[in-house]
Amino acid sequence: MSLRERAQAAAAGDSEPAAGPARPNIVTAPLENIEYTGEITDAEKVPVYVAFARVMADVQSVSKGDQRNDTGGRYAFRGVDRVVNAVGPALRRHGVLMLPTRILDLEYRESRTTNNKVMQDVTVKVQWTVVGPAGDMLPPLESAGQATDTSDKGTAKAISVAQRVLLLTSLQIPTQDPDVDRGHERGERPGPTPNEYRDEIADPRTSLGRLRQIRSELRQHNIGGAVVINEVGDDEPVLAMCERVGKQRSEAGQ
Repeated sequence: MSLRERAQAAAAGDSEPAAGPARPNIVTAPLENIEYTGEITDAEKVPVYVAFARVMADVQSVSKGDQRNDTGGRYAFRGVDRVVNAVGPALRRHGVLMLPTRILDLEYRESRTTNNKVMQDVTVKVQWTVVGPAGDMLPPLESAGQATDTSDKGTAKAISVAQRVLLLTSLQIPTQDPDVDRGHERGERPGPTPNEYRDEIADPRTSLGRLRQIRSELRQHNIGGAVVINEVGDDEPVLAMCERVGKQRSEAGQ
């Protein structure tokens, strides 16, 4: 009620209206005043599949520059912002639009955190339309995303994940790691076991240089404390055995 309406109500003897429910106190930062002053340029009017291939040629790779370290483990990944920052300029340069046009599936599940807080688990499947500079389109593309959140951002996060998946898969964007296939997808060759190190340490043909290398490897892989049966049949930590044998051979001038 305005001040004038309040005055009129008071003059007429009307009582003050009951106060409604309190409104939430929402603070909004002022919006930036953005001006686009650059020259408007149109991309070359090529078929959509040609423009899309040019985007692929521009985006050579996106590194796994983001880190996550929580109860789910520690790993490197490519976040949606990193991917969009790499792909967005190429899309604009070649006049390609990638538009979310339909939500094909949306599923909500509730779970609870260790602090008994409600967690929303959202899974979404999105249909995308790719429009080229000449107005023609690729066949519809689909991607899925999953995210969890304790507030109201689960759906937005899931759609962002679906966007990242779409860009990475449709544009075939590799990482900058040249050993990604060998080191992750195919698995790394396991190192020697403590007993295999024991056999190499006990071998009189093993050089002092190799013994120093074994000592470094044991510390690197954090297995130096593993107990093995040494060359005389006693239990001994493999790192202690390596240091003892190395010292003996060094004193003997081997």
